Amino acid sequence: MGAEPNITGVTRGGTAWVPQFAVALDEGKCIGCGRCFKVCPRDVLTIVQRAVDDVDFDDDDDDDDDSDNSFMTLTNPMDCIGCEACSRVCPKACFSHAALPLAA
Repeated sequence: MGAEPNITGVTRGGTAWVPQFAVALDEGKCIGCGRCFKVCPRDVLTIVQRAVDDVDFDDDDDDDDDSDNSFMTLTNPMDCIGCEACSRVCPKACFSHAALPLAA
């Protein structure tokens, strides 16, 4: 008995592709810049304010639109369509993705 086939999609041009769904987000690495939130077409993410005690004030980046007082969280991961747009715009590589079997 072989492995179960993964969920696949088809582009408009007929090319098959395997969606890679967001399965985890490293909230500790997240800088709360909101880039992933802006590109997600399915409202999978929510921005959360860090407690003041959790904020690390050691500024390694001087990027004005990055915020150390918030982070993203996967609030609706079951709505993810596997496009990986979040990972492509994330400057800190916070996301983990995986293909899912058809039976999932």
